[in-house]
Amino acid sequence: MLNGYKIKARFDNIGGLKVKAAVTMAGVRIGRVSDITFDTGKYQAVVTMDVDGRYKTLPTDTSATILTAGLLGEQYVGLEPGAEEEYLKEGDTIRLTQSAIVLEKLIGQFVTSFAAGESKSK
Repeated sequence: MLNGYKIKARFDNIGGLKVKAAVTMAGVRIGRVSDITFDTGKYQAVVTMDVDGRYKTLPTDTSATILTAGLLGEQYVGLEPGAEEEYLKEGDTIRLTQSAIVLEKLIGQFVTSFAAGESKSK
């Protein structure tokens, strides 16, 4: 990556996100996930991303979301720009994040709510 820089984001759940996953903005790959660690103090995953140097104007209030390509595809990080006039730089951490939607968890919630509705109707 030409003159790239590293930024981080913290998530409560990264689902199946892996190192080398794409980092995108508006559907365009602007970087890759370079490291994933676990913060034992805050109980969160810390995702480090290498962003291509051509994209040095990401506002400091940019948000990060873990998304899935297609219904059951690979997971990746999607960035959404904010409106700040200052830009993220080497080592900065994105503060606005949304964790991965875990399909198994959604199905479990649906089954639980369906079962609760069935027991009420009897």
